[in-house]
Amino acid sequence: MGYAVVLGEALVDLLDGEYDGQPVYRQAIGGAPLNVAVGAARLGAEVEFVGSLGDDVLAGRILDFLGTAGVGRRGVVLRPAPTTLGVATFAGAEPDFRFYGEPLSYGLLGPEDLDVPLVEGAAVLYAGSIVLLCPPVLAAARRAWALATGLRVFDPNVRPRLLPDRAAIADLRDVVAGFVATADLVKLSAADAEVLYGDDPAEDVALRLHALGAGAVVITAGARGALVSASASGTSVWLPAPVVRAVDATGAGDSVMAALIADLIVDGPPAEPTGWLARVGFALRVAGLVCESPGGAVAMPTRAEVARRFPT
Repeated sequence: MGYAVVLGEALVDLLDGEYDGQPVYRQAIGGAPLNVAVGAARLGAEVEFVGSLGDDVLAGRILDFLGTAGVGRRGVVLRPAPTTLGVATFAGAEPDFRFYGEPLSYGLLGPEDLDVPLVEGAAVLYAGSIVLLCPPVLAAARRAWALATGLRVFDPNVRPRLLPDRAAIADLRDVVAGFVATADLVKLSAADAEVLYGDDPAEDVALRLHALGAGAVVITAGARGALVSASASGTSVWLPAPVVRAVDATGAGDSVMAALIADLIVDGPPAEPTGWLARVGFALRVAGLVCESPGGAVAMPTRAEVARRFPT
């Protein structure tokens, strides 16, 4: 089957909540790539996480969490820094993140830190998310992308609060284009697409990404579901999301990517472009289940849990 390498950030989320009538923050291990790694592992894939961590107690908890989840840590490097905190407040089920830490513990991986045989041997390489805004990690991700011999999957996971002006957005758009050019699969949210490409319909965004070089494109849109565009020559299809009792959308998009990576590891790429439809349909069920539990990585389900919640 092979294994997946997931390169990106790991941090600790502080999730806004209430206890005994008072506002509190609940600690949860997170970071979009970490969520992806844990989600894929729980769905049966062998996964290695690549990224930088700090040297405090919280970093130790992240390492322990990865180990318990069955995620390999050969590509993790430790740096003398406090663990970055992602503070999330909510308007409904959707989280709004702000990040705290200096230096950013997840931004200290450089290209020289890569375990080259680990990256070269991966059947699937994931890159993306907010580490692309950190020059050392961007360089590491680009090197990993060039070293990859397996499938490349990409998710920009845009955080608008980290993009202070139009110039920053334009810079990120250029970075995204560089990865998309040789990506076998690109997953992004409708919110990501709006930041990067304005008010263009999802169908037009998919065509734009195909024109840059992307293979399959999946654009998630919350309760609406997801647009699946398997190739530039094919027709894009909207798949509905399952109806769920959403309490927290943290990690929902990450779980879609996790499910798609897990299926690539377990079953390989679809034999036909239409094969992406069934895979995205399953990924949306995974995301629906994640939305019914608080937190991100801690809410990632197993295949058995998905089957129980959404029996066919």
